Amino acid sequence: MSLSGCSNSSSSSSNEVEENEKKSAPPPPPPVFDPSLLSCQLTIPREFVWPDHERPAAAAAPPGRLSVPAVDLSGFLSGDPAAAAEAVELVARACRTHGFFVVANRGGGGVAVDAALVAEVHRCVDGFFRQPLSVKQRARRGVGEHCGYASSFAGRFSSKLPWKETLSFQYSSRPGSSRVVEEYFRNNLGEDFARMGKVCQEYCDSMSNLSSSIMELLGMSLGLNPSSHFKDFFEGNESIMRLNYYPPCQRPDQTLGTGPHCDPTSLTILHQDDTGGLEVFFDDQWRSIEPDPDAFVVNIGDTFMALSNGRYKSCLHRAVVNSKRPRKSVAFFLCPNKDRVVKPPRQLVDDDDRGGRVYPDFTWPELLDYTQRHYRADMNTLRSFSDWISKRNRPEKNGPGQ
Repeated sequence: MSLSGCSNSSSSSSNEVEENEKKSAPPPPPPVFDPSLLSCQLTIPREFVWPDHERPAAAAAPPGRLSVPAVDLSGFLSGDPAAAAEAVELVARACRTHGFFVVANRGGGGVAVDAALVAEVHRCVDGFFRQPLSVKQRARRGVGEHCGYASSFAGRFSSKLPWKETLSFQYSSRPGSSRVVEEYFRNNLGEDFARMGKVCQEYCDSMSNLSSSIMELLGMSLGLNPSSHFKDFFEGNESIMRLNYYPPCQRPDQTLGTGPHCDPTSLTILHQDDTGGLEVFFDDQWRSIEPDPDAFVVNIGDTFMALSNGRYKSCLHRAVVNSKRPRKSVAFFLCPNKDRVVKPPRQLVDDDDRGGRVYPDFTWPELLDYTQRHYRADMNTLRSFSDWISKRNRPEKNGPGQ
């Protein structure tokens, strides 16, 4: 579910190594990730082969499942004290430990997302990624951009490439932006994709509404007064939606669909198909997440970890692939308005026994730019970014005699 679409090893120093390698020698032409060809190859290109210590476990020893009770938002929003208390406790416990929980897609109270809409989005994903590469590349993601079609990010990195294709596009809930997704599809892919744009626009609207309810629950679970603090903070959100397609791979033991990472965004709401492949790191081991068509996977990202002053954990996760069938997922990355300053509410600072602020002030565009231009997103992104922005904002000392 990474915004950058790829990740790194557990050591941030490999970012520096890759950067030095880029400077020392001209990179070879990037491989062309065409699933219609690569899915059948018994030997995969070396750029997709991951180091031994980062590869998924052998098929004979699959990871155990992470059992997470589904949060019933309809009960929470109905005003039922017992339901609210249960939801608050479930979310607080999950966000303090691994930053991951599940929201049931059922019930009233305006919570449920139309199952027919969810199914239609998945049909659109399947239809788009079955197109010839030349059609998908009409929306090719440019250098330094975070939206567009990317075939394994082969043009951006030269090693540990993820075994997947993505299509990312901007969404906005600000006034006057009610058709921004539809217009993206028309302008970049043509009139033939207008229907897909309309479906994705409607789905994004539903995800934005769902995220508003989740943010109110998160505020309550952190004991904020008013509990609507985060809900209000994300009014007019300028978010990102990503369609993911993981083709079959004949050597799934050598590669990853998405490497270990924490999303740099605030909140990720994911709906996955029934293939499986999502894994969360918990208790020093990878745990698989069983697909559930009637639920959304929700995980905390780096930006919200900063907003909570580090109380809630950004979720470390990855995706594995298989040799039999493709996997599809739809991810909505909640992001604040670009003008919002990311900083925790005073209450979470004053009541913190760790000595005040954990992360410096920043804006979401600053963190996004950092992950696109300076750092390959991994599990250390927020800490590295915090150090980088603190140094950038630190006044230069006067030299001798000044």
